[in-house]
Amino acid sequence: MSISRKDFFRQGLSSLGKAAFDIADTIKGHLPAIPDIVPPGTSPPSEPRPDLVAEAFNERCLVRSGSCSDCVESCKPKAIKINPGVGIRINPQFCDGCGACEYVCPVEPKAVVVVPR
Repeated sequence: MSISRKDFFRQGLSSLGKAAFDIADTIKGHLPAIPDIVPPGTSPPSEPRPDLVAEAFNERCLVRSGSCSDCVESCKPKAIKINPGVGIRINPQFCDGCGACEYVCPVEPKAVVVVPR
């Protein structure tokens, strides 16, 4: 039996991809369902909460690579500033604790979290 190098690699790569998808499907079947913290279709929090303040976790933030600004755009009091290459900076004096920044943050775990003052 003779097989070309191209066919050999094509079969090898496709079998690796199939194996990866099989493993992923098996793992998915055993994971418990995670309930939604914020139900779909609900609006983001907008009521000011003076007892809360946003806290940044820049090691998770997509601003470091320049690919996100959702929290900055959602902040009504403009308490969040972009620090290129580093992340975000939150001015606690301007933060009203509404939680809109945490709501729109696309990463998990969140790069900005509202915590008690």
